[in-house]
Amino acid sequence: MPTYTVTVANIALSPQQKSQIADAITTAHNTQTGAPRFFAQVLFFSTREGEHFVGGSVNQAPQVYVHGLVRQGRSTGVKQALMSQMLEEIVRIAGITAEDVWIYLQDIPETQMIEFGRFLPAPGEETEWEKGMTPEKRSGV
Repeated sequence: MPTYTVTVANIALSPQQKSQIADAITTAHNTQTGAPRFFAQVLFFSTREGEHFVGGSVNQAPQVYVHGLVRQGRSTGVKQALMSQMLEEIVRIAGITAEDVWIYLQDIPETQMIEFGRFLPAPGEETEWEKGMTPEKRSGV
C-alpha cells in the first residue's frame, strides 16, 4: 500500500545498504501505522553526477530523499513518528548526517489507489480486505 521512492545523490548505496534501508522503512511503516509489512514497497533510484540541483546550483553533498505515498487518515503525530524513525535509520545505515536526508509523505485517499487488483481499504480495515488476497500475495511471494 505505501510506496516509498528512495532517490540518492552523490552517494552509492551497496546492495546491503539498500536492503537495510528498505527493511527500516518497512519496519517504521509497520510499527507506526500498524499496516502489515507486506503492504510496503520501496524503490531505489540514483541521480548521475551533475543531475541534482539545489538552489539552482549542482549539489555536491551526499543526500538521500524519500518520497512516500501513503493512505490518508493518519494523524500528524503518527506521520511524524514514522518519518523520525525512518530518518534515524537512514542516517545510521547510509553514514550521512540528518541534514542530508529529506523525507516527504504524501497522503492519498484509499479510493484513489488500486493495489493487488482492488481499491484499498481505509486505515484499520486491512484485515478484512486482506482476506480477498491469494495466499501467495499475502506471503509476499
